[in-house]
Amino acid sequence: MIKALREYGDERFIKESEHADLTTTIAFKIAKEQKRNPRDVANEIVEKIDVGEYIGSVQSVNGYINFFVSYEFLEDTIKVILDMDERYGFLNLDGEVLIEHTSANPDGPLHIGHIRNSIIGDVLARIMKKAGLKVKTHYYVNDMGRQIALAVLGYKLFGIDRSKKEDHAVVEAYIKANKLVEEEKRDDLIKEVEELMIRYEQGDEEVVNLFREVVETALIGIRKTLKRLRVEHDEFVWESEFIRNGYVNRILNELDKIGKIKKDNAWILELDDKDVVLKRENGTTLYITRDLAYHLWKNENYSRFINVLGADHKLYANQLSKILKILGLKVPEIVFFEFVSLPEGSMSTRKGKFISADELIDRVKAEAEKILADRDIDEEEKERIAEAVAIGALRYDFVKIAPEKPMVFDWKKALDFERQTASYIQYSHARACSILRKAKIKRDFKAELCDEIERKLVILLSKFPYYIYRVVKELKPNLFAEYLMNVAMTFNDFYRDHSVLKAEEGIREHRIAIVDATRIVLRNGLELLGIEPLERM
Repeated sequence: MIKALREYGDERFIKESEHADLTTTIAFKIAKEQKRNPRDVANEIVEKIDVGEYIGSVQSVNGYINFFVSYEFLEDTIKVILDMDERYGFLNLDGEVLIEHTSANPDGPLHIGHIRNSIIGDVLARIMKKAGLKVKTHYYVNDMGRQIALAVLGYKLFGIDRSKKEDHAVVEAYIKANKLVEEEKRDDLIKEVEELMIRYEQGDEEVVNLFREVVETALIGIRKTLKRLRVEHDEFVWESEFIRNGYVNRILNELDKIGKIKKDNAWILELDDKDVVLKRENGTTLYITRDLAYHLWKNENYSRFINVLGADHKLYANQLSKILKILGLKVPEIVFFEFVSLPEGSMSTRKGKFISADELIDRVKAEAEKILADRDIDEEEKERIAEAVAIGALRYDFVKIAPEKPMVFDWKKALDFERQTASYIQYSHARACSILRKAKIKRDFKAELCDEIERKLVILLSKFPYYIYRVVKELKPNLFAEYLMNVAMTFNDFYRDHSVLKAEEGIREHRIAIVDATRIVLRNGLELLGIEPLERM
């Protein structure tokens, strides 16, 4: 029995439960293999379990084995949180991880679909860093596609309006050029776009300088938007680098060497009865070719690499992974996210133009300013809080839904202080800070004083590192967002039913310790979600 328990004693059989602090279903697994009654197996296991310092009691209930923590566990939880403070949640995991996210074409501003990508990737990076991993984040700059060539053509023909935000100025030039090429079918300009793409890939100095100027201009504006969203990238990796550094040739030569390339002017790879073009007749390569080269580089430099991609890239990602396997290379872990819409249905405005992230942020901030208008706060502080609340609303709503599910962003609901929103968590943190500012007494937690809600809250606080670990393992940042909301809701239940500052001596110090530990978890958790933990609201 003990041998079987050791064999199956992993987290697959350990679950959270409303009937216990933790429960295990291991008895059902063992009973099935031994053709026995799960109740008998559970009873036998419980009899052999020695109650340790952190296990207060163990029960066998209909085949489930339920565990209840001890007073010592509760006291050590509060002590560890208060002692570790900002470091609470650090897991000391080992390893290096590369996360590629956002990677929007630098031919215009980010739209609301892009920022779901950015926020998911950024939260994953923050949580993995907290877990102790060495994390690098990349923005893969697509500087070689037809769309960028059109933006360069627009720049040549019409220039860029330097009075406007850089990415918005670039997209204006792109739209004008696209109209001439796609709608008016100007043969001379169609030919020029193709020549620009060829000359850029060949490294023509004049054309390289043109592309660099346009792309770098767009990236200045994109970086400003990302900074406002509290998203940072360690490095912007240009697609063309893999032409220049020889990685593209290495990929093509390796596929050719193993007999996977069919040459008929173009270089074609037959993949599951579907042809994948890797090099055109004019000698230029395609996006997938350069992306394969990028992933060869990833293989050589990282043991774990993660891509955040829209669900519309599933077919492409499948092709990429299959080719990497043919080459004997490791494939990326991919977090796919579904699309974002607004309450009115479409997230586009006139003639299919996407609502920019900048416009969305400004709308949400304007709503936040209305909510804060009557607060007794000086105007400069009110402005800062409105920005923090707006960015928090965006970030939390974009990450709280599982990536694989489509979402509707309603900025009015996202700013409701009474609903399950970032504002609710920020306000809970501010409330804890307010209590502690007024409390000029020491903290003195006593586990035996805990009633049901206090015990529930402390156990919830103890699970903070566990949810960090789950996100590292499962790549589902929504799990952490849900957990932090649960902490905020439980804290508010505690505050509603329990006097803290006016409690009698002994109990007051005990509850102050709980408030301070909750403040630390809420603050650390908000920072992992990229949301400012406000101390006043």
